[in-house]
Amino acid sequence: MSDLHNLPTMPSEYLEHANITVRNVDAAQQFLQLALPTWQVRGQGQMDWFGKTIRWLHLGNASHYIALQSDGEGAALAWQSHAVGVKHLGLVVPDLAALQTRLTAAGYPQDHPGGKHPHRRSVYYQMDGLVQIEFMQYLSAQTAQRNDYSL
Repeated sequence: MSDLHNLPTMPSEYLEHANITVRNVDAAQQFLQLALPTWQVRGQGQMDWFGKTIRWLHLGNASHYIALQSDGEGAALAWQSHAVGVKHLGLVVPDLAALQTRLTAAGYPQDHPGGKHPHRRSVYYQMDGLVQIEFMQYLSAQTAQRNDYSL
């Protein structure tokens, strides 16, 4: 029997990974693993990327991950701009206050808090000076409350 028959029940469509070019893979990994301590390195290596040797690292869990590529160049997309591109990644955490305590203690400054909502809280950080990450904690198990945008 195939291992595919032993997979946990998962939605048929979901975001498996995001690929992000960073300046320093080690710094990005340190930030992400401090924020998300259950995430582990799934794989890593080096490869030729269009004439330049880069390092890559996949960090996450069994079902999803962030693919990091080293040696990024140029300025990051400003999240306040109207430029085309990814503004931020949203990652759900079980305890937002604990995440903020860990990141603050390690010297990572918060970019800005998220909006006010009775069923979710969030905070934004800038990873490696490049991509912004919104960490969010849901305060309700009810989907309708979690996804209520009318409040």
